Amino acid sequence: MYEKQFELWCKKAVGDPDLINELNEIRNDSAAIADAFYTDLEFGTAGLRGVIGAGTNRMNIYTVGKATQGLAAYVNSVTENGSVAIAYDSRIKADTFAKTAAAIFAANGIKVYLYKELMPTPMLSFAVRRLKCDAGVVVTASHNPSKYNGYKAYGPDGCQLGPEAADFVLSIMNSVDIFDGVKTMDFNEALAEGKIEYIEQWLIDEYLDEVYKRRVYDSLDLSNLNVIYTPLHGSGNKPVRSILSKIGVTNVTVVPEQELPDGNFPTAPYPNPEIRQAFECALKLAETVNPDLLLATDPDCDRVGIAVNVGGEYKLLTGNEVGVLLLEYILSGRKAMGTLPKNPVAVKTIVTTELCQKIADAHGCQLINVLTGFKFIGEQIALLEAKGEEERYILGFEESYGYLSGGYVRDKDAVVGSMLICEMTAYYKSKGKNLLEVLGSLYEKYGYYRSSQKGFACEGQSGMEKIKGIMEDLRKNPPKEIANETIVTIKDYGNSVATDTKTGEQSIISLPVSNVLAYHLNDGSSLIVRPSGTEPKIKIYMEAVGSSAKDAEAKQAALLEAGTALLGF
Repeated sequence: MYEKQFELWCKKAVGDPDLINELNEIRNDSAAIADAFYTDLEFGTAGLRGVIGAGTNRMNIYTVGKATQGLAAYVNSVTENGSVAIAYDSRIKADTFAKTAAAIFAANGIKVYLYKELMPTPMLSFAVRRLKCDAGVVVTASHNPSKYNGYKAYGPDGCQLGPEAADFVLSIMNSVDIFDGVKTMDFNEALAEGKIEYIEQWLIDEYLDEVYKRRVYDSLDLSNLNVIYTPLHGSGNKPVRSILSKIGVTNVTVVPEQELPDGNFPTAPYPNPEIRQAFECALKLAETVNPDLLLATDPDCDRVGIAVNVGGEYKLLTGNEVGVLLLEYILSGRKAMGTLPKNPVAVKTIVTTELCQKIADAHGCQLINVLTGFKFIGEQIALLEAKGEEERYILGFEESYGYLSGGYVRDKDAVVGSMLICEMTAYYKSKGKNLLEVLGSLYEKYGYYRSSQKGFACEGQSGMEKIKGIMEDLRKNPPKEIANETIVTIKDYGNSVATDTKTGEQSIISLPVSNVLAYHLNDGSSLIVRPSGTEPKIKIYMEAVGSSAKDAEAKQAALLEAGTALLGF
């Protein structure tokens, strides 16, 4: 079925020796050929993401080229003499894909600003805004395993590309021949002609200065804080260490075997700071260093995870727990310092803990809920900026370990996250408390919340069909209870409708359409079902609310069991 495409690639995909070798290897493997060619990598608001290799369903110089031609056409449709910024992380072929994209933009008459070495995703957002670019690209697959790479596109506001722009890019991609329809030129020639320009150190320094401004207590002594940090073979090593040094955290031990960039991630097959496995090397090192805090950033340094020293044992905190702590710390700290703006605003995603609402209410802070995806948080900052009220924004975060304080970038930023977490840890340490004790006091005050999520892998074409079928069935046959608790409200973000299950009354959800179903239970707990936008997975997000830690944990376990059964796994 895909033999003609396969033969065409054998004939024309000669720009990368690795692709030639792979095509030769799969020549007699019909299943491998089908998986590589059965579809095109989908371009959306999250750009491209897929397995590295040969084929239309893979990340390679040709699929990257086709996407770049589409993005170049978009830039040229909205401006003359446009410009773009490009960054990349430690992923396999990330630098190759970045240079491929740069040469294509240059051939299309678009000025390119390219980082000289791997840089965090938020630094791409900063470059787009600071250099007044019309678009941006970062080559990364975030925290996925090493076989993946990706291509995230950004608009002039520093947010990931919006739906209309993404649709325009996709329309161009659908009309362009992947081999003969992409304009390109020699990278070094474009560099010599000034069509491509490397980003210099001054821009990096300005970014770090902006991060530094987000401190809560500007005179806090952090010299007695002991930290182990791992960049997980990624792009955080230099900027995170730089900002920690800048705020006075001098006692930082970097995990040596994970310090240098390596897209194979030999010590962390899943370079994801959400999971304990990513901390194994740091935990081993902690036996001799005995730090207050373990800090890990993912390969593109937009997510940060931590483990806290509690009597010599290290407790990993979830993204929700760290977000709750940061919200309380920033609100109370800035109030104490007299720097809290009038009518402060915090932003979270719909799958992030509702405990935030109680903390925000206690401090007179407006809390805005948005769809999953940090671009929606960035949009809220932009709305405040348009009204001249950007200073009201104090924190945006999502349960998947993404945080941003300040509007200098419009994506989650593990550099500022790392700085604030270290400052917060040092502050509470000076008060004789660790973060777990602070979290416990919040639970005692507001109720015991336990949040978690689980993803179910659905690889390939059959997996996509399975996810589609699950969501269709849930809409046709909605459950009446989950974990023996009655469902009081069903929110269908795909149809923008919230339904009161007792009265049948419906109300409009004033958020963009998204394929998400949320079930809110009569005890305050909830379960949300959402296909991943970046991985071949369907996810459930669970939040249990209990009268005690034990009660909440029992409810959490029941939600997991019920949610797994609901999806048929």
